[in-house]
Amino acid sequence: MAANYWVSTQRLHWQLSRTELQDLRQSLENEDHTLTQQYPLLDRRLLSIFYNQQLVKLGKRMSVRQQALATAQVYVRRFYVKVDLRNTNPYLILATALYLACKMEESPQHIRVVAEHARNLWPDFIPSDVSKLGECEFYLISEMNSHLIVHHPYRTLQELQARLDLAQEDVLLAWSVINDHYLTDLPLLYPPHVIAIAAIFLALTLKPIQGGMQGAANTAVFLVNSAQIIKDGLPDGASTDKSPENRAGSFLKWLAEGEVDLQAVADSSQEIISLYDIWEQQYSERICKEQISRFVKARGLEK
Repeated sequence: MAANYWVSTQRLHWQLSRTELQDLRQSLENEDHTLTQQYPLLDRRLLSIFYNQQLVKLGKRMSVRQQALATAQVYVRRFYVKVDLRNTNPYLILATALYLACKMEESPQHIRVVAEHARNLWPDFIPSDVSKLGECEFYLISEMNSHLIVHHPYRTLQELQARLDLAQEDVLLAWSVINDHYLTDLPLLYPPHVIAIAAIFLALTLKPIQGGMQGAANTAVFLVNSAQIIKDGLPDGASTDKSPENRAGSFLKWLAEGEVDLQAVADSSQEIISLYDIWEQQYSERICKEQISRFVKARGLEK
């Protein structure tokens, strides 16, 4: 296993620029204009929310750990960079991604157990033939070029907890933000440590889960400017103050003195906030389910 992210296949093959990612997806759209026009898709973030909810439901039935769920979400995102969603049965892909992720995260589940739980959860979309899941596993591995090791931000968060003297509530909220970042393109765009730092920033400042989305439009400006302002240090005695405001100030001071890409952290923070906004304003599980069911059944992909 590649313990160093910087020499891993994730860094070398699956960290893309936004332009590269857009070009790959556009090339999929251009492969079959008729299919694209016949089955238009919702915003990718809305579908990602739906996939996440379905994976969590399946994972709970199988008592799967969070890291395996996170790895499965990365597999799904990588796969759909290479394959048009409308050419697949997403439910089978989700079940297969979780089955494969459990093996890679050293918590394997028997293929029949996964197939049975998936079929009970999505009876209209999972074939009774277990071999279909096995075939789909090879399909998934092939499209990902056998790059199956995934580095996650959780480790960085745990390492920074003591260094930044984070309160338990900060860590729990940052952990939740990390969970949510898998619903965005961020796993394909930035290194895990950037995501972890963005999650800490959100946990300490904007409190997106507890306090709403106020100030979201100015996140990037706020982060970069704040880091610049405090480069000269905090006021005397601030280091002993454990208030939420001071924890945020101490974090920004640490960030300003380091070599982390502030713009990448700001972009990641903004992406996550945008996810929360569209989740709150536009998400409908029913609409996502209907859209997926429409093309899967019309094309006979559930068989």
